[in-house]
Amino acid sequence: MTDHSDLQGSPSCTPHYPELSGRVAVVTGAARGMGACFAAGLARQGVHVLGVDIDEATLQNTVREAHQTGLSTHHGSFEGLPCDVSSRSDIQKIAALAVQQFGRLDIWVNNAGIFPQTDVPSVDTKQITQTFQINVNGVFFGAQAAAEQMKHGGVIINMASVAAFRVRRGRAVYSATKAAVHNLTQSLAVELGGQGIRVNALAPGFIDTEMTNWVREIPGAMDKALSTIPLGRIGEPTDVLNALLFLVSDAAAYVSGQTLGVDGGSRHG
Repeated sequence: MTDHSDLQGSPSCTPHYPELSGRVAVVTGAARGMGACFAAGLARQGVHVLGVDIDEATLQNTVREAHQTGLSTHHGSFEGLPCDVSSRSDIQKIAALAVQQFGRLDIWVNNAGIFPQTDVPSVDTKQITQTFQINVNGVFFGAQAAAEQMKHGGVIINMASVAAFRVRRGRAVYSATKAAVHNLTQSLAVELGGQGIRVNALAPGFIDTEMTNWVREIPGAMDKALSTIPLGRIGEPTDVLNALLFLVSDAAAYVSGQTLGVDGGSRHG
């Protein structure tokens, strides 16, 4: 029998608990849904967050609401700025501004995305182009801009989806973009690892946000959705936030190139 008593307390067995205070993050698509949850959640961990979104009015309301719920007592910050993630120049300006304002950039969350639902015969060129521009180009531009500014390493988180692995009718274009994000995450992890940059993705399943409100409006849709989730419940934005906080923290210091499912087991259900 091996005696493991000598391992107790040794450096190799001492965990790195999440400590994010003072770090600087950019979160795209921060006006609503999971993006808003990510931005406020990081700020409550002491992170200085620049939340960006093309919908500036809703974004500013989100920022105000976050501060009204006591955000300032956590010593982080949450500011909102307009940005079109499909514009490389917009993304580059945001990354540079983060460094100009806070002196560093540690975390970049590529959250912005759209969720078209159209059967294959009705999909047109405009929908394909727009969905790829936001869901894929936006991720690539964000990673490029972040890597350029992360002089001393950092973390990039991309938003994939369970749809990258488990397809449904009406989601061909969306699923294709999320499969691309899964693959892109692996490629970015390989290419940016030498700069000390970790790149991972989150693949949420059915999460209770505005994007999934339709399930409450269609008779029988909720029961059908629940039947595909082994844990038997719809996910909450905080479920995904908790996974994000792990991946951006030092607790995940040796995790890169991974797509972490946050789906209640639905990928395998």
